[in-house]
Amino acid sequence: MAEIVKNLLRKYKIRPSKRFGQNFLIDKIVLKKIVATANLQPRDIILEIGPGTGILTKELAKKVKKVIAIEKDPEMVKILQEATQDLKNVKIIQGDILELNPKRYNLKPKTYKVVANLPYYITSPVIRKFLELPKARPRIMVLMVQKEVAQRITAKPPNMNLLAVSVQFYAKPNIMSYVSKRSFWPQSKVDSAIIKIVPHKSALIGINYNLFFEIVRAGFSQPRKQLINNLSRLNFSSKNLGGQAKYLKIHRQKIKNWLLKNKIQPDQRAETLSIRDWLKLTGTFRL
Repeated sequence: MAEIVKNLLRKYKIRPSKRFGQNFLIDKIVLKKIVATANLQPRDIILEIGPGTGILTKELAKKVKKVIAIEKDPEMVKILQEATQDLKNVKIIQGDILELNPKRYNLKPKTYKVVANLPYYITSPVIRKFLELPKARPRIMVLMVQKEVAQRITAKPPNMNLLAVSVQFYAKPNIMSYVSKRSFWPQSKVDSAIIKIVPHKSALIGINYNLFFEIVRAGFSQPRKQLINNLSRLNFSSKNLGGQAKYLKIHRQKIKNWLLKNKIQPDQRAETLSIRDWLKLTGTFRL
């Protein structure tokens, strides 16, 4: 696979772009693992992000109804068009995935799957974009990401972090396999992981999403500090409680009582709280 990728790039006189974080997958075993993790079915619609030379694209196209491949680099689009010219079920779009509107391509909620090999700089924005789409959330996301990022996303108490809470609020993430940096060309500086993210079947009823994330962000604002310090130093917007946009600083004693009411010790750190804990804090928040 390495020679196939290199020959394609030579043909078009293209070098891997650091700007786009291009490290191309050259390991057939890893390729098969990605395909297996996606559990592809004949009627599936796949949204592939950053298809590059089209090696994964072609494997996906063999098994599904349609592949919509989004490639930001216009130079790589030329290679991709040649690689997939005989595949009628592949649609290539040159553009930025963060600006894509799924509805434009008739991608309805839970009717499509996202598959991608994501560079570090775009991982969090992409995951957040698709999980926060209330009317166009995918059925699953199968992503190749940096190993450290995958471990952060799947973290559990007492090692939670803001990214983990942000993902696990909407979905269940699992690391399916680790991938050596030698599986890429040019060789990546770090190892990667294949992660599967499955959105929750139903939305949380009665939860003020804005307030939830305002509380979580406040809690993690200074991760090494105690919750009572983080939560009492930040202002909460009353707009998120249905009022007008103004900011109210909460007395330290009220914060302490609020935490204890939810069986959370004031001296705990944000990393020790579960998603359930944050939901309870949101549900019992009162001025």
